[in-house]
Amino acid sequence: MTDELARKAEVLLALHRPGDPGVLPTVWDAWSAKVAEAAGFGGLTVGSHPAAESIGREDGEKMAFSELTDRVAQITGAVDLPVSVDVESGYGVNPATLIGGLLAAGAVGLNIEDTVHSEGGRMRSAEEHADLVGRLRQAADAAGVHLVINARTDTFKHKLGADEERVDIAIDRMRLCADAGADSLYPVAFHDEPTLARITAALPLPVNAIARPDVDDLAVYRRAGAGRISFGPLWQMSLARVSGEWLARWRPGDAAPST
Repeated sequence: MTDELARKAEVLLALHRPGDPGVLPTVWDAWSAKVAEAAGFGGLTVGSHPAAESIGREDGEKMAFSELTDRVAQITGAVDLPVSVDVESGYGVNPATLIGGLLAAGAVGLNIEDTVHSEGGRMRSAEEHADLVGRLRQAADAAGVHLVINARTDTFKHKLGADEERVDIAIDRMRLCADAGADSLYPVAFHDEPTLARITAALPLPVNAIARPDVDDLAVYRRAGAGRISFGPLWQMSLARVSGEWLARWRPGDAAPST
């Protein structure tokens, strides 16, 4: 099992290509994973937000880590693709437990963010977040799998610092994570092309960009140098919106009476 997971981790890491980003659709259950696999994608991400929605929970670590890994195991059991999982800020468990739970569920990558949901949504300091990345890397190495670590910062989400300083703050935080053993870096926000290009040029590792699957243009992300693309909850939200439009046609009382 360890050899197979190590192989999948290598496949996932190879999808991180600056300027030719691997698109990793963000799924939430076995059905959505199978849809993405059938569409021809080479890897998947499991989003905390859509996964929580799929079992009636809210995002922000409102589901238990065991509930997340149960969902992940269903996904990895349904598809033959490498899967990375958004573990938010770590669910309050130690790195060895986190890595062990993901590997047991068949995942070979993770997102780790610097917003600590279990502590009132505070942000970890740059050094504290990098230290956690380093401990996750050590735990993965001890398990014998180069689990792909996507280090995320919520610098833009929380508007850390002054507007004109924010890009540099995010870059500084991400560089520390790179030094600590991350494989890719995720300054989450919808950046315009010049801003994303500035970030990718300044960072030593592939940059994860979030995209809207229904309206955004892959060419923009390629020009800006993104190394990986995921959708967050936006694919699920887009499906929900379209489904609502379809279902509205069938509400009792809305259809014109037959004559």
